[in-house]
Amino acid sequence: MKLILASTAAAMLALGGTGLAAGTSVLFVGNSFLFGSGSAVRFYRADTVTDLNNEGIGGVPALFKSFTQQAGLDYDVSLETRGGVGLDFHLENKLGVIGRRGWDKVVMHGYSTLDADKPRDPAKLVATSKQMADFLRGRDPNVDLYLMSTWSRADQTYPEKGAWAGQPIDAMARDIRAAYDKAAAGAGVKTVIPVGEAFTRAIQTGVADPNPYDGIDAGKLNLWTYDQYHASTHGYYLEALVIFGNVTGRDPRSLGDNECSAYELGLSRAEAKTLQQVAFDQLAHTGTVKAAPLVLAKGVNPERCTTGR
Repeated sequence: MKLILASTAAAMLALGGTGLAAGTSVLFVGNSFLFGSGSAVRFYRADTVTDLNNEGIGGVPALFKSFTQQAGLDYDVSLETRGGVGLDFHLENKLGVIGRRGWDKVVMHGYSTLDADKPRDPAKLVATSKQMADFLRGRDPNVDLYLMSTWSRADQTYPEKGAWAGQPIDAMARDIRAAYDKAAAGAGVKTVIPVGEAFTRAIQTGVADPNPYDGIDAGKLNLWTYDQYHASTHGYYLEALVIFGNVTGRDPRSLGDNECSAYELGLSRAEAKTLQQVAFDQLAHTGTVKAAPLVLAKGVNPERCTTGR
């Protein structure tokens, strides 16, 4: 009996004293592009993730959590976000929060124009990405780091005062990706998550409308919300799919067109299926995932979303 108790106690200590294996910890660090500003995603399923700032945010991290639950994966998801900032803000103000523990995986991104004061200048992103990577590795040398390359902003492309005015809608995303590649190289980060390129792919394949200022073509999605800056619910859904595929290595199409978060957020089955295909095509293009379009069984009710952590 004493031997059994001793073995049980040892097992509980190995599992953090809970008797249950902890899931893979994932931290999201960013701004409104992660917390879902301008859409129903912002407070979506906030009870399934841990907001380190206690602001009740669900956002894209909660979508990611939902996808992993439906895929049968165990991820403990946290987020630390603040609107309108780059990684410099988190370095200056939030290291005490971020550094309370080590993390298995961290997904992070900077300001949408690279530098709020100097749009298109990658210097701050490059410097702060390395600083944040060094800090996170100081907490856990084995942490897997991901930089997320963000999308072209319509409001920076079509109006005359935009930093990318007069250029094609995909130009900003290309420049942003080039900056993130440079930042990744400097910080020793292996993976850049191609969210901006997935937005571009959706536009180039006719899934999404390229210019919300002249109206949305019939049968096409608007990836931006009302300010033509932040993403729409469809845009954040695509963002979460790309992150899910990149971090887990799973084919986003394996979630199926009956995926329950799409249902809860008001997307049609056709829209969910189409955006899953865009995410897969972008990830397959970069060699991140292999085709495994295993769909959910027919007749499964999309209202089945799990609510527990």
